[in-house]
Amino acid sequence: MNSRNRTCRLRHLWASERNPELLSEYKEAKAANPSPIPDNDEIAEVMGHEIAHALAKHTAERMSTAMASEMALQAGAALLGGSSATTQMALQAAAVATTVGVQLPNSRQQEAEADRIGIELAAKAGYDPHAAVTLWQKMIQATGESGKSDFLSTHPASEKRVDSLSALVAQMMPYYEDKTPRPVYKFKTA
Repeated sequence: MNSRNRTCRLRHLWASERNPELLSEYKEAKAANPSPIPDNDEIAEVMGHEIAHALAKHTAERMSTAMASEMALQAGAALLGGSSATTQMALQAAAVATTVGVQLPNSRQQEAEADRIGIELAAKAGYDPHAAVTLWQKMIQATGESGKSDFLSTHPASEKRVDSLSALVAQMMPYYEDKTPRPVYKFKTA
């Protein structure tokens, strides 16, 4: 694969990961407003973030939260009994309240935790922690998103992420600047 094809593929992956709903419009969007390609340090931040989700067992936490929410709703349905319109409306209101009051804030907390763990993992692996900030600045530029409101979102607002990651950079610099050898996996040759 030549360099140009690799660049196009990276742009495609970058755009599709950020906003999967726009996959079919990718070519038009790329021509109209190309996203800046993340550099190696920024890609390391993304990888650190995703690895952090696995290390922190966020999927298991989400499953537990969803199961507990569903059980609470089922118990409410059993207590209210019947299938009247009022009962159904009450259950729907409870489901919305559970989503807005429990699941979304928990999801945002997990994303913030993955940001915190991910920037540390990347810094310890030798990647510049400033890249976490520049990555989100590029995301803001690419999406046009502004503001700090994330009330109905599964993720913290991008500007909040820039602020929180910026606050962590100085704390992560000693890991990045550490000159001791980094762990390396040596592949076995056949």
